[in-house]
Amino acid sequence: MSNRTLVVVESPAKAKTIARYLGQSYDVRSSVGHIRDLPTSTIGVDIKNNFNPMYITMPGKDKIVRELRGAAEKADRILLATDPDREGEAIAWHIAHLLNIEPEDSCRIAFHEITGKAVKEAIDHPRPIDINLVNAQQSRRILDRLVGYELSPLLWQKIRRGLSAGRVQSVATRLVVMREREIDAFVPEEYWKLRALLKQKADDASFSSLYQGVKKNGRVSRVKLSSKDDLDKLLDELKGKEYLVDLVKPGVRKRRPYAPFTTSTLQQAGSRTLGFTSNRTMRAAQTLYEGLTLGPHGHTSLVTYIRTDSVRVSADAVESARELIRSTYGDAYLPKKAPFYKNKSSAQDAHEAIRPSHFDLPPSRVREYLSNDQYKIYELIWNRFISSQMEPAVYERVTVDILADHHLFRSRGERLTFPGWLRVYGVTESEKQDREKKENRDDDDEPDIVDLPDLKEGECLLLDKLVPEQKFTQPPPRYTEASLISAMEELGIGRPSTYAPTISTLFDRLYVERDGRQIKPTELGVTVTTMLEENFPDIVDTDFTAELEKELDEVESGEQDWVELLETFYGPFHQDVVKAKKTVEKIVIEDEPTGRKCPACDEGDLVIRVGRYGKFIACTRYPDCKYTEAISEETKSHCPKCQSPIRVRKIRRGNQLFFCDKTNDADCDFTSFDLPIDGKTCDACGSYMVQRRFRGRLYERCGNKECPTNAKKKKTTKKKKEAKA
Repeated sequence: MSNRTLVVVESPAKAKTIARYLGQSYDVRSSVGHIRDLPTSTIGVDIKNNFNPMYITMPGKDKIVRELRGAAEKADRILLATDPDREGEAIAWHIAHLLNIEPEDSCRIAFHEITGKAVKEAIDHPRPIDINLVNAQQSRRILDRLVGYELSPLLWQKIRRGLSAGRVQSVATRLVVMREREIDAFVPEEYWKLRALLKQKADDASFSSLYQGVKKNGRVSRVKLSSKDDLDKLLDELKGKEYLVDLVKPGVRKRRPYAPFTTSTLQQAGSRTLGFTSNRTMRAAQTLYEGLTLGPHGHTSLVTYIRTDSVRVSADAVESARELIRSTYGDAYLPKKAPFYKNKSSAQDAHEAIRPSHFDLPPSRVREYLSNDQYKIYELIWNRFISSQMEPAVYERVTVDILADHHLFRSRGERLTFPGWLRVYGVTESEKQDREKKENRDDDDEPDIVDLPDLKEGECLLLDKLVPEQKFTQPPPRYTEASLISAMEELGIGRPSTYAPTISTLFDRLYVERDGRQIKPTELGVTVTTMLEENFPDIVDTDFTAELEKELDEVESGEQDWVELLETFYGPFHQDVVKAKKTVEKIVIEDEPTGRKCPACDEGDLVIRVGRYGKFIACTRYPDCKYTEAISEETKSHCPKCQSPIRVRKIRRGNQLFFCDKTNDADCDFTSFDLPIDGKTCDACGSYMVQRRFRGRLYERCGNKECPTNAKKKKTTKKKKEAKA
């Protein structure tokens, strides 16, 4: 009788991928995520008994537990192959408890990439469950439970129900609020820039040169034009002056590739390059890690573990990438020595950077098996990693100093002579990253890159004209998802696995809202933050939160006792909660008037209020009058039934509902989840066409569900799904 081994993983997709590499003697099962957790109805922590957590089997997981126990009884060996992080270690510990496995037994395996080699190597080297990792996860979970279960009821009592506070989310909200305060307090200052448009001959095209200041005895003194008077004085001094080329300084600039992705930088690139939210990026990346069915290739994982803050790369991966670069792009693109990327001092080096798992499966080869989101994220990861192992891009550059008497103008030219890593990663993607970094620093005195003619020192140039430009200093930009994640990482707030859910929570709780790509705080977010700042300064302090993260890392390494950490935190925190319950007065968020009377009772006024699912219009006489309206906006489209204007309002889960405003027909009942397109009809049935958004892509389709074209699309989609299966 052959030995039977039970391998337990977290997700069904991952179970399929791993089963592909193991033989018939392995039974691969999924726990479908966490299997035990703290109860939701109570705090679930025995504070008086060393913060003992009271775990229960999660609702809906009883069947999975029975199946795992049944499979365990038939197995000769049990291996727990959950994710290689704190969460994964804790899930393995909980499964071990349910299956009566001693944590000290060699029952735990972990791998950073799901490939045949990695899986088989892990199977051959099981280890005990790392109790330090488990305690680090437990202490983090209990900390978050203590903060949430004590602060949230206080917010319900003092502000309104449905609010929440959290150890990481409240600090992230405060970052957004503090940035808004900086913007509100900012006083713009006037300044002027002066450009000279110059040329060699009268018929030549002109090029621009930016005024820098005064150059005397080889030294440049910067001059800031702070007012129109300063500008006019300078213009007077420049009248009739000759413009002579003083210095032509050629040079070479090497632009080195970016490091491979970490969780944070992947989410930032997804936001900048693709316009994805952090949640959307991580959803696609998770499926790429767990594995997908790739036709003849079977169920395959395409990328390594996606929760990491390390840029370290294995020697095998580097060698595979170098071989691919040599064969695809040639030796000119291959560095003599593989580039080395250094981790930040705060980074945990438990995992590699995010990279492809199979170098024989480029994005183009698996495109037909991936959704649009999966393909875009896979292509981003692939290009970033391959480019990180390539030669730098080389630019020829020239800086030209031009003197009008002693006044200095400067021009800069640049030309890409060797693309290097940009041939793979792309100039557009890198420019977007550089542009966002530039928004956060003041380099307005730097001359623009322009096309320069061949200039010689001592050459006299013709002045076409002087172009003054009035400018005002700008406030710091609002955060985008990318820059907020970058700030959280820089300040040590949260860890790779927390960035996306934290930002998602801020939107769900209506503490922040979008203004284009930017994030700004709502009145509710400002109110909650102000209340927490006044009564719980430590909870929203970035340094305190970062220090707590370091202590959790020390629990993971065995340097800190997790119970002592909780005791040190909880005592002062609980005292602040007790004090706030007595001293903090009820905070009333004033409703925003609409200037309209309630049509239902004719007595109350209609105001804009904030509810659990966003803003809505209600009567001030509530609860006597329960009239409400959804807030909607007018679109440029018209109703296909009565030609009235179409309005749109947000509904739950971020969806939109389009509806007729009944201007032309009071009985019109037109509603649609898709926007009707004015003046466009279906060639097949003559019905109206709609614009539909699916997985981030806009496309047109017939608004008639019974139209043959829609039936054809459904049939095609069904065939594709069957082919993938």
